[in-house]
Amino acid sequence: MALLKKDEHAFNTKSASKPFTFALVGNPNCGKTTLFNALTGLRQKIANYPGVTIEKKVGFFYNLHGEKCQLIDLPGTYSLLPNSPDEKITTEVLLGLREDTPKPDAVICIVDATNLERSLYLVSQILELDIPVIVALNMIDELAAKGWEVDFKALSQRLNCPVVPCQANTKSGTVPLKTVLTKEMARSKPFVLNYPDFIEEEIVILEGLLQLHNRKPVERMVLVLILISPDPVEAAKLFQLDFLAETVKSSQEKIEKINPSWRDLVVRKRYNALQNLLKGTVKKGGQLSRGFSDMIDRYVAHPFWGWLIFSLAMGLMFLAVFGMGSYPKDWIDESIRKIAQKFQEFFPPGELRDLICQGIIGGVGNVVVFLPQILVLFFFIGLLEDTGYMARAAFLMDKLMNAVGLHGKSFLPILSSHACAIPGILSARTIDNPKDRLLTILIAPFASCSARLPVYVLMCGILFSGSAHPVLWSSLTIFFLYFLGIGGAFFFAWVFKNTFFKGRRPFLLLELPPYRRPSIKSIGLQMYERSLAFLKRAGTIIVSVSILLWFLTSHPRLQGESSSQALAHSFAANIGHFIEPVIKPLGFNWKIGVGLLSAQAAREMFVSTMGIIYTGEETKEDILPLTQAMSNDLWPDGRKVFSPLSCLSLMIYFAFSLQCLSTVAVVRRETGSWKWAAFQFAYMTSFAYICSFIFYQLGLLLGFS
Repeated sequence: MALLKKDEHAFNTKSASKPFTFALVGNPNCGKTTLFNALTGLRQKIANYPGVTIEKKVGFFYNLHGEKCQLIDLPGTYSLLPNSPDEKITTEVLLGLREDTPKPDAVICIVDATNLERSLYLVSQILELDIPVIVALNMIDELAAKGWEVDFKALSQRLNCPVVPCQANTKSGTVPLKTVLTKEMARSKPFVLNYPDFIEEEIVILEGLLQLHNRKPVERMVLVLILISPDPVEAAKLFQLDFLAETVKSSQEKIEKINPSWRDLVVRKRYNALQNLLKGTVKKGGQLSRGFSDMIDRYVAHPFWGWLIFSLAMGLMFLAVFGMGSYPKDWIDESIRKIAQKFQEFFPPGELRDLICQGIIGGVGNVVVFLPQILVLFFFIGLLEDTGYMARAAFLMDKLMNAVGLHGKSFLPILSSHACAIPGILSARTIDNPKDRLLTILIAPFASCSARLPVYVLMCGILFSGSAHPVLWSSLTIFFLYFLGIGGAFFFAWVFKNTFFKGRRPFLLLELPPYRRPSIKSIGLQMYERSLAFLKRAGTIIVSVSILLWFLTSHPRLQGESSSQALAHSFAANIGHFIEPVIKPLGFNWKIGVGLLSAQAAREMFVSTMGIIYTGEETKEDILPLTQAMSNDLWPDGRKVFSPLSCLSLMIYFAFSLQCLSTVAVVRRETGSWKWAAFQFAYMTSFAYICSFIFYQLGLLLGFS
């Protein structure tokens, strides 16, 4: 390793109209997004497990000179040689290869102070690029707690770039960091790694080939990355140096003959150089120990106790959804019914009153009441993420997931899909193998998202209305439905892996972060953003569809007819009666059929539709709770429409079906084909129908109703 003399040429001063651009990079789970939020004040999702940042995110801040600066939060990566689409974004931005993003003026490398050697591997590669670098040394409180300390000045001198200690989650060190960002940072190549002669010779050949093709010189690091890549054609294409591919193949063959383990040699060479660089800069203590985390992991990651703890944690979460969320839900439900009654008393009978009470209040109100329970769910998910438990859950699930052919990294997309399938599908970009990534996308929507929760809660409210322990039974039922969704995902993963996506079984390489005290502020911000997103959805999509549904359920209306009379021959009734023969074997009537159609826009629209249909049948003197109004609905022969058997059949249908056009659109974008999006919709809907049909018909044969 050799250090080059610092080039005193400062990077060009930007005009006021074009702010300085800084790229924020680092390993997964190093606190990168937390620092991004601390500098910009934006509320991006942060969590204590790898792979949170999927795409680049842009924010702005003002340095201490009052100049506006742009900050790009790039996906986490361990190396500049990308293994997945999200890592590819990072490499492309740093090298200025993306048309939609300017090459940054400088790079802020955030480093985990408790794991310097591993973190500096990426930093050393970036230091070999022709771009200024600032190192933000994060998590210094954890380092101090272990009795260690870093000589920042010595480390800065050896790296020949600024090193700033910080604590991103408390915003400590952000002012010194902004101070460094205001200075003129010199372009330099302070870190150059010298390889064995037989590798250096091939690098020189590639440099000569650049000159032969009259191409401007590129960073030595770029040529090294292409040379060590397992797929030189793709690597050369990535760096827009396609003409090097054949020469690189030839070079790799020559090097392979000299030393078959030459790639390992290149990696070891860099780590050895970093070990020498760190000597004398890290003081006190012996081997850094994970002590507390390792002690907990003896039980949390245990083959038996780990599953028991996982089951108890999930059970407690769903029990809290009902136990803690039911009281504010009931209060909101009662308030909405009183508001509807006041409107009915204030407005004279007519279209306007029906539109407000049935279309808007009945449609939106019956969805909004579930907000408290959704927030309780997000609180527990945020708590498990922030403490570091979710990485252990991924480790625990790996053996089971591998048995059905899923990549270990598929756990994170499936977990994210429990909030919403869209970010879950997007997070599949962290999976490097294209087949494994597509497989994960196809099965991720089986995870019961938060939009299914209102449907589950509504059905459980009907199913256990007369039970002595409704909270307990509802919690157990929804707990079962969530595992049913995971079971569906695993079943089709196994089917697809043995048919469409045959290949070797993938393995999981996952870093287990240390346990950390959860940030209530961070979790609170996530809940706040989720509630805003939910209410925004209720105020746009649900309002729009609710008004349309109100029109379809109340028109055409003959003069003097009431809402309930108009409903019998409405447009919606005609549609519902048309599809009723298809869904009746599942235990569904035409009203449920209309709800299933509206749920294609958004799953929670089913609840809104039921609110419009059933509250529309009530008089102003007797506005019943939705669960009671639905419980009173009867088939022509006097049987209850919402019997225990049909309620369970409906929940099974929702657990497996794909009822979200937004998800279909995202799948099309991620796969680049409508073929896969249509296939996913078709197979999930068919499977949901078959399962509900078998369950309901078998129940009838056994004498249930």
